[in-house]
Amino acid sequence: MWIFGWKGPSGFSASSTAEEVTQGIDGTGLTAIVTGASSGIGTETARVFALHGVHVVMAVRNMDTGRKVKEAIHKETTNAKIDVMELDLSSMASVRKFASEYKSSGHPLNLLINNAGVMAPPFMLSQDNIELQFATNHLGHFLLTNLLLETMKNTARESQKEGRIVNVSSVGHRFAYREGIRFDKINDEPSYNTLYAYGQSKLANILHANELARNLKAEGVAITANSLHPGSIATNLLRHHSFIDGIANMISKYVLKNVPQGAATTCYVALHPQVKGVSGEYFSDNNVAKPSALGKDAELAKKLWDFSLGLTDPK
Repeated sequence: MWIFGWKGPSGFSASSTAEEVTQGIDGTGLTAIVTGASSGIGTETARVFALHGVHVVMAVRNMDTGRKVKEAIHKETTNAKIDVMELDLSSMASVRKFASEYKSSGHPLNLLINNAGVMAPPFMLSQDNIELQFATNHLGHFLLTNLLLETMKNTARESQKEGRIVNVSSVGHRFAYREGIRFDKINDEPSYNTLYAYGQSKLANILHANELARNLKAEGVAITANSLHPGSIATNLLRHHSFIDGIANMISKYVLKNVPQGAATTCYVALHPQVKGVSGEYFSDNNVAKPSALGKDAELAKKLWDFSLGLTDPK
């Protein structure tokens, strides 16, 4: 059980669950994409969304697992509207294919939950020859968001409902490389550090949301963009570190959040009326929080945006 029950201005705390922070909210008529919805907090986010009437599109790498999760949600919520679509965020071709198929489906899009991620694997390159954590955690979501933005804008205009983009970051963003984003050393294997590279990718999630929020505000579009730390949770993100994973599982009931608590901040930021109109913020434990100094660096956010555009440009 989570030991800290202090409630912030929202009225919720670190121990609040996803169901608690969305109690009484009607999501009927909303459509959401949740990346990485086949495990952990992605699954719980999809489940709670479906419970509230949201049409959920599970964007997953493993379709078999995704279908099993869909079946499990249907058993609990028989009238749940759920689709499962294949998406590998480490591959730009896969991201483009997913976005193309989604737009062809004619579905609206109110909520985009950029949740999927990998944590601290050994150095390896993505299919596009980019360091895997940066490619998966940031770049794939950056491209996906850009490709679906017009769909979200159209939905916001036609439905008169605010669109929300939620980037699941981590407190790990505080432990990035000293310079934050190593623009000239993204693929530098000799200086690669598994945890610093993870921190870099999670810092990128925050900077992406901040710059996106700035752009959307400038356009006057009714779409918000925020980032969050879900809390420390024992999920399969730790699979590359079996020793740490083992310790985490032993102590999790005392110091770590469980999955329903871990998914709470995502569900709060995506659905709660308190967050209406709030954009460019970083949340933790269902309340607005402060990221690191680098996480608030507007120049770094703009530089990352331009750098990411260059990497995702179909040459």
